[in-house]
Amino acid sequence: MKGLGTAIRFLTIFPVPTGNKGPMDQAPAWFPLVGLGLGGILAGLDYASGLALPALVVGALLLTALLVLTRALHTEGFLDSCDGLLGGYTPERRLQILRDTHVGAFAVIGCVALLLLKWVLLVTIPGSARTGLLVAFPCLSRLGMLSTMTAFKYARTGGMGTAFQVEGRWWRAAFGSATAMAAVTLLLGPAGPVLLSAAVLVSLGVGWWMSRLLGGMTGDTYGAVNEMGEVTVLLLGIVLYDAIPKLFEAPFW
Repeated sequence: MKGLGTAIRFLTIFPVPTGNKGPMDQAPAWFPLVGLGLGGILAGLDYASGLALPALVVGALLLTALLVLTRALHTEGFLDSCDGLLGGYTPERRLQILRDTHVGAFAVIGCVALLLLKWVLLVTIPGSARTGLLVAFPCLSRLGMLSTMTAFKYARTGGMGTAFQVEGRWWRAAFGSATAMAAVTLLLGPAGPVLLSAAVLVSLGVGWWMSRLLGGMTGDTYGAVNEMGEVTVLLLGIVLYDAIPKLFEAPFW
């Protein structure tokens, strides 16, 4: 259970005590569960703020809350990845740019596009699927991040992400996948496994592209994968609901 505490401390602002040092190698197995907790907070905020505020304002509050709750950890990784992957021409130069503390034009453009798209998606989630999607999308994006940690090597010999590259990581992926599958099926019905599969496939596809450019993954690219996973789940969830609303008939709702 220390791995869960470490995952909470690493992915959120909550200072969960885990002793001197929590086991980082066990933390990724709990990433989807931490995502569920974040989604639950967003769903509660959505319900409370929706009683008094218009949808556009509620969407902005949800986006801001997600940034605050995660310390903008994954968003910062997305920005760095935009600069590194698009601004360099060799793996060595891209890795060098990823470590640069300055923000370039690609990061600014990517940040504006990402936040605008997320805000629109959060506003647009249909009413009857709204709670389920709000709880599920942070879970599935973090499962996607776990998938890339499992499937691809780390690009550097040192760095925070090296703690995730350990023996037995396939068991972590299986545990995280089972957690996410059970949760999203209960929340979203048949649409849950569809969205889970999409999140994992998109994450692996993006991870494969990044690994080709960098020679592996980095902490920043893990964050970028999470951001793209969130957008994928929200966007596909809205499209699926518009096309086949019966897919969202959860068994216990």
